[in-house]
Amino acid sequence: MKRIISKFSQYLQSIKYSNMSPTPILANTLDEVIARLEAIISHSIQHKDRCGYFAALYYKVTLKVKEGIAAGQFGDGVNIARLDVQFANRYFHAYDQWQQGKPVTKSWEVAFTAAKKRSCIILQHLLLGMNAHINLDLGIATCEIADGDIDNLRVDYNNINLILSSLTYGVISQLNLLSPFMSILGFRGTTSNSMLVQFSLANARDGSWCFAEALALRQGQAYGEFILQRDKEIAGLGDSLVHNRGFLKIGVWLIRLFEKKDVRNVIDVLNDGRKPYMKELKGFK
Repeated sequence: MKRIISKFSQYLQSIKYSNMSPTPILANTLDEVIARLEAIISHSIQHKDRCGYFAALYYKVTLKVKEGIAAGQFGDGVNIARLDVQFANRYFHAYDQWQQGKPVTKSWEVAFTAAKKRSCIILQHLLLGMNAHINLDLGIATCEIADGDIDNLRVDYNNINLILSSLTYGVISQLNLLSPFMSILGFRGTTSNSMLVQFSLANARDGSWCFAEALALRQGQAYGEFILQRDKEIAGLGDSLVHNRGFLKIGVWLIRLFEKKDVRNVIDVLNDGRKPYMKELKGFK
């Protein structure tokens, strides 16, 4: 009887840590990452899937990172490319798992579930994807390629923040085209209390670095348990982005009322400029 209980306990533990295993390698180069993102965007357009909103934003970020590598902006272009590819693989794995009806991290479950809701505005979909991918996935991906020396990635990691910050205001401009009432909640990107600025890509990556540093100090079961705890916290943050209260709830409702609702059109606007990038960035894989 004890043996049966022990086996069952081991089985439960294997389920508990099923999403804590090393990230599957679904792409090996930046070009493959870009190709996978294009495929997700195309699928989202075809099926009117709001998951394509975040994929379109992620596509632009990846192209910008590749541009920075090609221009010699990073001290170690090869190393930062490895990080970007590993980072992307966590997103691809989560996306594939969800499409197949398989378990994903709680953070991604919140984001993917919200993609089915018409009540969420475009900004919320973008923030939910950023929340799951950056606040959880990036720290894990960083530890996986650090080979025990996470500080070696710090300079290039910080350089990526510069690219992400430069894209934030471009995204705001696009959102203003799609959501005319965005200014109701202060989403102009010019004030210190702007929700979008506080939850920008750059700020999220800063928090992820702290998570990566703490994660790097753990091994074995402690490593998996720390990720589970982080996932729970980030999923809670995601829930707070979906379930608004008071004035914020009213503001989101007004934004939703007047913003563009054609999924294909939204993805197209968020994904503008991809063809020029593809012509320019042939030198680095």
